[in-house]
Amino acid sequence: MIDIPVDDLVFVVCALIGGGLLLVTVLLDDILGAIFDFDVGGVSLMPLLLSFVSMFGVGGIFASQVLKAEGGEAAIVGVAFGLVGLGLAYVIFGTLKRAESPPPFSTRDLVGRDAYVQVGIPAGRYGSVLVKAEGQTHEFSATSSVDISAGTVARVSGVAGSGLIVEPVVAAVASPVHEGGNDVA
Repeated sequence: MIDIPVDDLVFVVCALIGGGLLLVTVLLDDILGAIFDFDVGGVSLMPLLLSFVSMFGVGGIFASQVLKAEGGEAAIVGVAFGLVGLGLAYVIFGTLKRAESPPPFSTRDLVGRDAYVQVGIPAGRYGSVLVKAEGQTHEFSATSSVDISAGTVARVSGVAGSGLIVEPVVAAVASPVHEGGNDVA
């Protein structure tokens, strides 16, 4: 039977389990972090903890096998390695988080916006509209409960599948206000 010191066994287990779970976290998009929904400076806590644990194990093995340190001394070296691993993971995961693009807009985000009717919309049927979003003009199929002619402006009132529901925009007509028999413009 092989006689392995307990401290070396602890270091090996930390390095293997911490490193393995960190690899799973990186490859499967932090499924463990989704369970423990907590972050530090925009970085999920799980990769930080797992990198600390795995580097603690690596540092402890290095100290016990290369430096011939035992027990507490090897643990101190392991903690130092763990803190370096935690810092490195924070920098890497923080950089990756900041490099993510914002989520794309949804058709639901268009509700309330004005749309230019490009192809006339017969009541209960589909035409097409142009809507500005994200700095670009996008074309969508659209339907309405009333006829809307091409070249007019409509307002997006809802979403129907991948298309939009629009309603005509009624321009406010300036009319004189009658107050006490006097016309006030």
